[in-house]
Amino acid sequence: MKKKKIITATVITAVLLVAALYAATNIPLPSQNATLTEFLDSRHDPQVEALLDDMTIEEKAGQLFMGCFYTTVPSPETVKKYNLGMALFFGKSFTGATPNSILTGIKAIQASSKIELMFAVDEEGGPVNRVSLYPAFRSSEFRAPRDIYTQGGMEAIVSDIHEKNALLSSIGINLNLAPVCDISTVSSDFMYSRSLGQNAAVTSQYAAESVMAYRDDNMGCSLKHFPGYGNVADTHNGFAVDNRSLEQLHEVDMKPFEAGIRAGAPSVLVSHNIVSAIDGNLPASLSPRIHRILREDMDFKGVIITDDLSMGAIADYFPKSGGAVEAIMAGNDVLCTGEYKKQYPAVLAAVADGTISEDRIDQSVRRVLRWKIELGLIDASSN
Repeated sequence: MKKKKIITATVITAVLLVAALYAATNIPLPSQNATLTEFLDSRHDPQVEALLDDMTIEEKAGQLFMGCFYTTVPSPETVKKYNLGMALFFGKSFTGATPNSILTGIKAIQASSKIELMFAVDEEGGPVNRVSLYPAFRSSEFRAPRDIYTQGGMEAIVSDIHEKNALLSSIGINLNLAPVCDISTVSSDFMYSRSLGQNAAVTSQYAAESVMAYRDDNMGCSLKHFPGYGNVADTHNGFAVDNRSLEQLHEVDMKPFEAGIRAGAPSVLVSHNIVSAIDGNLPASLSPRIHRILREDMDFKGVIITDDLSMGAIADYFPKSGGAVEAIMAGNDVLCTGEYKKQYPAVLAAVADGTISEDRIDQSVRRVLRWKIELGLIDASSN
């Protein structure tokens, strides 16, 4: 009995000491129902908080949008009207342009923005290039990673990424939506030509080394398309159902994402596939279960981005909000979309009527601001 009392007293003392430590450092104790991720996220960076405190709800909501510009470069007025936090350029945005004209346009937007934007492209190499597609920017297109790896191995892959980063940085782009972490070894698969074409172990190494190369050059990157595209169909025109087993997903397809996250990936882009083994009702991009895997199982603390919400897989099924409200409620931080003119006010309306809390918006804005600070887009030391 005496021994039991000593142990109990020791435990109580330890608890009181921990409580005193949290009180002294102004860090709130986690609630009974809080997850570890929620608790860690509550330890806010004072620099980020200073920025957040100075933002209106309209400005906060805008930080969650990556506007897709399919044919042009946006005007400063458009960016300011919707408070866009990010902008994604497609191939036609560079038609007839020059490196100087793109850089000049981006600088004009940045100069008129309260918080600088992240400007993104999909410069994967091979079948998906946006910038090197045009001779004004590069004498030849970047080759597919699978071809580079076959000819020169991982060293050649890393060298190619550094060359991409140099080109993109020179024209004001600070985020490449790459690397593709999907595993596909069957030529008939939709994602085959965009994948590395190797097994889980090699693709995992590719993901990790790619992330480190992007980080070395201070270029943003994004692991895609979580939880792994596999052999499902194209979701640009409608839903695609992935019927792989949970074991297959965990033991093979998610491995490259785990490796990229361990290497310090700042963002993960989630697909629109319905992954039946995890959630047979909602596409991955709108599924809270999928996002819990990232946050809790993989301990990912960076930015989660949706695939384009303008795709047929989403837009046709959520006509009122375009899936934007559902995407935020599922756990996404950034909504990639060409329908921001409709979806931005839908998000603001959802905050106004209490469907989405401002605290939920703040969680995502914090992650976006941290990322921008890391890339040097925000001089947080002045706040």
